[in-house]
Amino acid sequence: MNRRMQKRRALRRGFTLMEVLLVLVILVVLAGFAIRNLGGALEGAKKQQAKVMIGILSTSLKEYQLQVGTLPSNLEALYQQPSDLADPGLWVQKLDKPVPADPWGKPYEYKLNGSSFEIRSVGPDGQSGTADDITA
Repeated sequence: MNRRMQKRRALRRGFTLMEVLLVLVILVVLAGFAIRNLGGALEGAKKQQAKVMIGILSTSLKEYQLQVGTLPSNLEALYQQPSDLADPGLWVQKLDKPVPADPWGKPYEYKLNGSSFEIRSVGPDGQSGTADDITA
């Protein structure tokens, strides 16, 4: 009799189809939460990257203004000497490469307001003047 019970127990050691499906459903739900949270972290990293680049551009523009005496008409002047400079000998290249696009592939917006300026990224939605725009 003891052998029969051992045989029955040996046959019952596997998982049923329902148990396997239940475990798979739980794993899929957990993976969905993880992917959603990872997407939020990625978006936060892109926003931080845009803020850092705006800070770099702002610092470069202030250095340009101190050196040349005026702010440039566009951001390309930080990389390539503008043709409209009164004294081209004052210009020194501030960036090693052209100004990159923001993390969403759009150009940074540069607005000159007399002796001050504003740099912004249009943010994730790609539309200027909306709540998700990034400035420093």
